[in-house]
Amino acid sequence: MRTWRVGTFSMGASLVLLGLFLFLSRFLGFDLVHVMSAWWPVLLIVLGVEILLYLFFSRQEKPILKYDFVSILFVGLLGMVGILFATLSATGIMGKVEEVVAREEMSFELPDFSHQVDDSIKRVVLKTVGYQTTIEATDEKEVSMFGTYRTQTTKKKKLLTSADEYVYANKKGDTLFINVKTLPNEVGPFYSHQEVASTILIPKGVKLEVIGNGNEITLNPRDLENNWSINGASSLNIKVVENSNLNITALGVSEVNGKDGAWKITEKVDPNVEGVERDAVYQSGEGTYHINISNTSYVSLNSN
Repeated sequence: MRTWRVGTFSMGASLVLLGLFLFLSRFLGFDLVHVMSAWWPVLLIVLGVEILLYLFFSRQEKPILKYDFVSILFVGLLGMVGILFATLSATGIMGKVEEVVAREEMSFELPDFSHQVDDSIKRVVLKTVGYQTTIEATDEKEVSMFGTYRTQTTKKKKLLTSADEYVYANKKGDTLFINVKTLPNEVGPFYSHQEVASTILIPKGVKLEVIGNGNEITLNPRDLENNWSINGASSLNIKVVENSNLNITALGVSEVNGKDGAWKITEKVDPNVEGVERDAVYQSGEGTYHINISNTSYVSLNSN
């Protein structure tokens, strides 16, 4: 009387078919994830064939039925792996994982932004985000922004296609409001590291108010012809030219650097605040135009 061990044929056939799938994928360029997610239904076919063979032979030879638990466990494990791949692929998670694995870090140019400034605009309010920003006075009658960004991407795909995706401008009365946006990004485990270095040009005859977001800001006022105010930067680097006509006031800063004797510093001790706060004043020429700095920890002054 013949003994039939259910599971051995399924395990052998599963290994042969899986090996064929993987072998062909190397030469035909199949995606391994797609192979694993599409291969597992073959297990059901193999098990079904084995059961049909058992039923066929049981009518003729009356075999003794035994289960090969090791083989059945192995086939079940392969099936669970295949089902897991298929489930992750159907929910889109597998696609995200593939994308993260294929990412490479690249640099791109920011799409150029510009907004004309006519005589009706007397003030610009600029709200920044946590990126490195350079603000420079210009003779042009427009606010413009350009720069580069570095991010992790696949297939050299750019994150930004137009300036509207990272900056927003809105004119209200005599004020032009400029809001810089954060770059689009995934959340959770698919988050990618991003860096932005941008330059913003402001007409030198227009009043400017900058609202920082704990970011590093570089100021290049050049031949400034109006007042600027900076609030909320983590650090501020100011580049001044010779024969400029500036009065720079930094209130409540922790550290001030610059040429010896350039700053007039007054230290003050607040019992409610840890450390020493400093009020610093720098003047060049008659000091007609003011740059007022507040809520900033570190201020540096350099010659340009």
